[in-house]
Amino acid sequence: MKKYFNLLKSAPIIILLLTSCNDDFLERYPLDKEGSANFYKTEENAIMALVSVYDVLGHDETSVSWAPFVTISDILSDDAFAGGGDSNDGAEEDQMNTYDIATTNPLVHAIWLRNYTGIFRANLLMEKIDGVDASDEFKAQVVAECKFLRAYFYLELVRFFENIPLLTETIKGPSQYPQPQAPVADVYNQIALDLVEAVAVLPESYSADEAGRVTKWAAQALLARTYLFYNGVYSQELNAGGTVVDKAFVLAYLEDLIANSGHDLFPEYETNFKLAGEFGIESVFEISHGDSPVWWDWNYVRGGEGNLAAQMQGPRVEGGSVLYDRGWSFAPVSQKLVDDLQGDPRLEFTVLFEDDIRADEPGVTLNYGYQHTGYFSKKYTSDAEHWGSGGQFELNRTSNIRVIRFSDVLLMAAELGSPNAQTYLDRVRDRVGLTSIPATPENIYAERRLELSLEGIRYFDVLRKGLDYASQEFTVVGQSGPNYDGDQTIYDHTFNPSTRGFLPIPLTEIDLSKETEHVFQQNDGY
Repeated sequence: MKKYFNLLKSAPIIILLLTSCNDDFLERYPLDKEGSANFYKTEENAIMALVSVYDVLGHDETSVSWAPFVTISDILSDDAFAGGGDSNDGAEEDQMNTYDIATTNPLVHAIWLRNYTGIFRANLLMEKIDGVDASDEFKAQVVAECKFLRAYFYLELVRFFENIPLLTETIKGPSQYPQPQAPVADVYNQIALDLVEAVAVLPESYSADEAGRVTKWAAQALLARTYLFYNGVYSQELNAGGTVVDKAFVLAYLEDLIANSGHDLFPEYETNFKLAGEFGIESVFEISHGDSPVWWDWNYVRGGEGNLAAQMQGPRVEGGSVLYDRGWSFAPVSQKLVDDLQGDPRLEFTVLFEDDIRADEPGVTLNYGYQHTGYFSKKYTSDAEHWGSGGQFELNRTSNIRVIRFSDVLLMAAELGSPNAQTYLDRVRDRVGLTSIPATPENIYAERRLELSLEGIRYFDVLRKGLDYASQEFTVVGQSGPNYDGDQTIYDHTFNPSTRGFLPIPLTEIDLSKETEHVFQQNDGY
């Protein structure tokens, strides 16, 4: 869904968004005429409000900082360093890279704000939907989409922060401001319930002009991702309103998806990250970005549709490049990932090499940034194919984020013990010309590293294997690479297991909670 932004005010909410899910004109209504009390009347209103919930998926920037999910999660992992123009430019990212994160870090607060914005919008629309003049079928689908999106936002929050408030309704006034941090099981079980209920209602597909709306298959896959992390970290099963969501339950969802969804692997791995691959057969869930409308406003970046991860991670190429231009070199790829991918055909489609840039365009300038390794992400980058058609150059990158690909589904099913595990692993490897290897748990897990690197998945995959494994993988010493720029010490970092891999609760939120009866407790290690 090529989306537009809507403006969220505190209370009442004022919604300014499209009348459809694709590329229609943005009609802005007078701010003094429409609010939450009188807006939710027609089917058109409901679609506009639904687009506003989807819109938060692409909010890589909030009022406090830029924090694209892929960029931040890869920096936290061993896939990438912090980067940026210099040590000051990437100071907040470097805190995440070194696992020495301040409770005032604006990136942390941005993640918190973004996801609670999405949860608020989803809750509000579900509360208002009964007043909409539309069919019961229409209302049920809108609610199902909101439940999926709420589950997605909560999964991002609980995996990053663990101890968070659980809000399934909007706050109605000051008397409801005190909100406790919920038991972690309650949050995960709510995610499971939302997704199970969404699966029962969501359609299996949409018309081409509604690409980006979530399907039954996306909900099934997101539940599997949720289960693998929750079961891995907490050794517990999920409970969806009395329905036990265990390995067999989740595997049945995945087998249904594999057999009946129509999703499949692209013949060529690299198609996944090309314009030709957007909303393609391999994409189970995808977040849309684009250049419509073209955007100029640096003071309100989230008003545009550009992919900020691609801008941040692109190489600092200048001087008339026709291939890459004006990236900021955040999240430079680690030597460790390059080493892990050596001999694998996916390396050339995953990592962009400094030497290749210089060979392809010898006349352009490649400026070294902080923690320069000579390697950049090739999946989300400032390549010419994804340059915008106008507006501020840096704010209009057009590459979509592939959140869940079919290859991930195959590997999740194999990991969960499918009787077809060998076939599923072989399909993933055969696509890139690799020979069959036994479908052991170790080989299946290792294949995820090769197949899904630089897609924001690695950090959570490692955490669900335990803190000893996280310390082994995330502690990186002497791995700067042959093209490094700077002292070795700026690359070395040691994982801090006392935090258990979670980010700190933002200090701003703790301070606000002190005015209530439920004072937030800071996470361990901070």
